[in-house]
Amino acid sequence: MAENNIQVSTKSGIDGNSYTTSISNDKLTNADFLKLMITELKLQDPTKPMDSARMLSTQMQMSSIETNLQTIKTMKSLQNTFTQSALSNASSMLGKHIENGEVGKNGVSKAYTVRSVEKTKDGIYLKIQEILFLKDNVLDGNKKLISYNIKGEILDEKGKATGYKVALKNVGEVLKKDGKPIILDKDNKQIKNSKYTFSGEITRVYSNELSSIPYDKITKIF
Repeated sequence: MAENNIQVSTKSGIDGNSYTTSISNDKLTNADFLKLMITELKLQDPTKPMDSARMLSTQMQMSSIETNLQTIKTMKSLQNTFTQSALSNASSMLGKHIENGEVGKNGVSKAYTVRSVEKTKDGIYLKIQEILFLKDNVLDGNKKLISYNIKGEILDEKGKATGYKVALKNVGEVLKKDGKPIILDKDNKQIKNSKYTFSGEITRVYSNELSSIPYDKITKIF
């Protein structure tokens, strides 16, 4: 017979009475157990009734198993909810600048920009790109943004050095006088009354590589 996907096999003994030989189902519940018990009572040998204590013990075990399964199901649901919430929160970090506690060779904390967020089997991870340095934006006499390398060499549209330079205090930090950038000629002499100016903005210069860190390793957001 079959009830609610429960496969019960029975046979008849030499006395003509039927008895259960096997039960097959991976998802038995208390209700299923009660149905099985009633079926067993109907088919049992009246001269050899079932042990009521053993029936009660079996039912208690079934109840315990069902409770544990429900607890596991609830925990998995809570875990999925937490993961989705964490992923949503982490997604708000896209484009943000962060630190993770690492310090560079110059003793300054490393800074990164968040490029993407991903969920892995190990948790929520951020794909980040390191900010190597900040670069002052300089405009030429035509108010056009110029390009210069870490040595301060001013580059043309093809990326070749023009022979002129911006004087640097540090990498990306341009020296200024009277509020204007100091420009050097091909002989490294200051050009007086140059029309170069600061744009008032900076450019972040990034590493060419991306790295990955756990979401919970962020120590600073700016």
